[in-house]
Amino acid sequence: MWSNGWRNEIWSSLDQPFDLIVIGGGITGGGIFLEAARAGLKTLLVEAHDFASGTSSRSSKLVHGGFRYLKNGQIKMTFDSVRERERLLREGRGLINQIGFLIASYKGDRLPMWALGLGLTLYDLLALKWGHKYYAVEGLLDLCPQLNPQGLIGGYRYFDALTDDARLVLRIIREGVLRGGFAINYAQVERILRTNSGVVTGVIIQDMAPEGLQSKVEVQSTAVINATGAWADEVRSKAFQSSQKHQERKPKIRRLRGSHLVFPQEKLPLTRAVSIWHPKDKRPVFTFPWEGVTLVGTTDVDYDTKMETNPCISQAEVDYLLEIIRFTFPSLELGKEDVQSTFSGIRSVVDTGKEDPSKESREHMLWYENGLLTITGGKLTTFRLMAHQALNLLKREIPELCSIDNGSPVFDSPNLKLLTHVPIETSEAIRLIGRHGRDAKLLVETANPSELSHVESTGNLWAEIRWAAKSEGIIHLDDLLLRRVRLGHLLPGGGLQVIDRIKKIVQEELSWNDKRWNEEITSYKLLLEKSYSINS
Repeated sequence: MWSNGWRNEIWSSLDQPFDLIVIGGGITGGGIFLEAARAGLKTLLVEAHDFASGTSSRSSKLVHGGFRYLKNGQIKMTFDSVRERERLLREGRGLINQIGFLIASYKGDRLPMWALGLGLTLYDLLALKWGHKYYAVEGLLDLCPQLNPQGLIGGYRYFDALTDDARLVLRIIREGVLRGGFAINYAQVERILRTNSGVVTGVIIQDMAPEGLQSKVEVQSTAVINATGAWADEVRSKAFQSSQKHQERKPKIRRLRGSHLVFPQEKLPLTRAVSIWHPKDKRPVFTFPWEGVTLVGTTDVDYDTKMETNPCISQAEVDYLLEIIRFTFPSLELGKEDVQSTFSGIRSVVDTGKEDPSKESREHMLWYENGLLTITGGKLTTFRLMAHQALNLLKREIPELCSIDNGSPVFDSPNLKLLTHVPIETSEAIRLIGRHGRDAKLLVETANPSELSHVESTGNLWAEIRWAAKSEGIIHLDDLLLRRVRLGHLLPGGGLQVIDRIKKIVQEELSWNDKRWNEEITSYKLLLEKSYSINS
């Protein structure tokens, strides 16, 4: 689909008018792109960096209903989230998987045990799926022996779901392309075009790929959707920076940084997620197994500096997360030296002026201004509902957009029989189909037999690295190692111990000469140190 020459083909097709241009290649933009293409609109998605390179590859990886939002009275949001979680679990087998959660309760916690039980009862009722259970101290320690027994008074088990957020975004975008949409990464919107009366008519796009045309193109469109998340105001300013009227209507967005620590699983061996209230501020913090490592997060701090694609964790956040780990699992004696990597993302929320950023609403926001629809906020889990709401607002401007099918699958779910003829285990086939959809068949059929083995201790196959380089829109090395296969997080040192074999595959598929490779590996190492290291 994105094989040799794909960028030039798309670039040469941008002289035609589009029904809709979507700015932003994260989960929100990707969801809108897919639903618009499914509805038959001629749709273009443009992303200034790589697909999912912003917040959508730096989330907590949870497809969850937002149990903690019940405490803030956000029942409608929780209802929508748990229903979407169940839909994704049904339709995204192999990509979205159920995980058990333990909520450990200690003396002095903000929520008493009866309140936890009541909240989880409501949580399950909203999902029409009974799954929680109370455990006394002994039962809880049987399920998670590493838990701190001091002050422990019991807890509950319940269920939510996990995903690889970057792979989820990529699969959604690729399925939108299969339905006729155009999607291109490293294509930055330089300016939003308007008529003299102020109506948005399209955008000017700059090619940002190093081997690209390095040119600008003007693209006309009936409507434009700004789905850039925490960058939403910057994009809006490109359309309305000279209009005082629109400046006065500008909504207040609060940007929050959420950071995580990544531990090798042997250092923090968990079979299920554990949620506990931080002893410092009583915020819920999660720790859970993911893709062969263990994640700890997230923080929730104001982000007041200039927006960047690769933010980094602060020392205060490192200390905060290590404090909860030492409190919860004291016998493991974990410290800074045990952290394998870190990652941070910026999310936007409605700014109501609350002192505690964690109490701000996670509801999404939409506003329409003369042909430009901006959508920001919300949750990864509810991307489909956000897409439907955004497109429904554009029905007047786009006559072809008659109706949105709420009952259609989130994405195509090919049958497992697709891979019954290939020499891999059933569990591996389920995983590949979940992550790659119908591409899984060609991925396996064109693979070298020796590349159907795993990369070190990870779940990734060497064949997936080759497929990503060949067919998944790789422009830079970090696109491959931090988003397509996630080796930058899953292996010590960002995967540099297997870099020679990766180099061979990449040079074969992308035709990078040694000079280009050396530039890429140097940039990748600097990026690891700056934004994904405990010393960042």
